[in-house]
Amino acid sequence: MPLSQYFQLMDVQARMALRADASRFYLGYLWWLLEPLLWVGVFYLVFSVILKSRQDDFLIFLMCGKLTFIWFSKAVSQASNSIVASRGLIAKLDIPKSLFPMSVVQESLYKQAAAFILLFVVLVVFGFAPSGTWWWLVPIILVNYLMIVACALVGASLVCIVRDFSMLIPLGMTFLLFTSGIFWNVHDLGDPAKTELVLALNPIAFILDCYRQALMWNTVPDLSHLALVALGAVLLIGGMLALMRRSSQYLALKALTA
Repeated sequence: MPLSQYFQLMDVQARMALRADASRFYLGYLWWLLEPLLWVGVFYLVFSVILKSRQDDFLIFLMCGKLTFIWFSKAVSQASNSIVASRGLIAKLDIPKSLFPMSVVQESLYKQAAAFILLFVVLVVFGFAPSGTWWWLVPIILVNYLMIVACALVGASLVCIVRDFSMLIPLGMTFLLFTSGIFWNVHDLGDPAKTELVLALNPIAFILDCYRQALMWNTVPDLSHLALVALGAVLLIGGMLALMRRSSQYLALKALTA
């Protein structure tokens, strides 16, 4: 399949999924904004109102972390089941299996665009005026996207081969939820060595910290670390695409025998 046709089909599938998803709910596309707002509201109630978090500007701090983590967790979780969920189409057509998780990732990208607009509006309302460091969001979002694509391809392949992974992925997302600094600051660990270790071992924690540095603290993120994460994601994406291409018939067989 030509690359242009691949991306066109991926985008068409994503748009169709968006329309189908919106048609199932009375509020339709408003859920693109309401769902992340409700998540932020729940976490704000627990950690700010009940547990009395001492983090400055906690609402903005929480939104920078939670909105971007929702993008990662939902995209990867849904993409992981995409090949198995499309076995009816796979039985009829011989198409690249990577197309299914990539369509889910594309769908999540459209939804996240609305979430980012919401975040920017809230930032301005609370006095965080746009600054030059906001331009660093371009490479940060790009690296974030590459991470999502890499994890989505790995997750979709694993779930297709061994269904049990569909039970482990939500558990992994819960682990990342509590260890990635979404509602706590990795720089408040007290020991700089611990902070560096968390940021080195957990790319999600590093990416969330990059968002906050650019949007809240007007500082430039660690570009060498960001480039390293991007390189790792690109290499993983390339390896997974090649592996899925070579194993296309095997993945189709595993999906059809679900």
